[in-house]
Amino acid sequence: MNEKNLIKNLRSGKAKAYEYLFNEYYDWLCNYVYNLCNDRKLSEDIVQDAIVIFWEKRERLLITGSLKNYLFKTCHNQFLQYIRKQKIQFDTLDKIKWDVIANAAYEDDLYEFKMNKLNKLIDQLPPRCKEIFIQNKLEKKKYKEIALDMGISIKTVENQMSKALHFLRANATSFLL
Repeated sequence: MNEKNLIKNLRSGKAKAYEYLFNEYYDWLCNYVYNLCNDRKLSEDIVQDAIVIFWEKRERLLITGSLKNYLFKTCHNQFLQYIRKQKIQFDTLDKIKWDVIANAAYEDDLYEFKMNKLNKLIDQLPPRCKEIFIQNKLEKKKYKEIALDMGISIKTVENQMSKALHFLRANATSFLL
């Protein structure tokens, strides 16, 4: 089949012409794209996409040179579009990655700031109140254990914890929000 008849039959949507085009050029085009990307599966995907686009635009095709050159150019353009799309995805992923890193660093700094403020507030508690608070919240001791260790009643522990928590809530709202 000569090229002019093939182009004419492709424009009119003849399946045989499309089948001929595929059988005649597919391997050549895959090898060409493979030389660009060194990935057999990707080269096949790009060529298949190019041939589908060729088929979808068949009625408005304007081929002035050879059909073979037109197909190679179409595949080359498809490859470039793939590269551009990948670049955009990588750029977006890079931006997200750096946003996450920056946000994590900010969160770490904020956490450290809040902990410093909280430690300063704990240091302002009266000595006995501070000791009970630290044993309960940091050492994870129960009220009963604290009472036994310190030789005081559980009610005293409860009162001191209540006093400590009230003080911390009253003074911590400005920086913990």
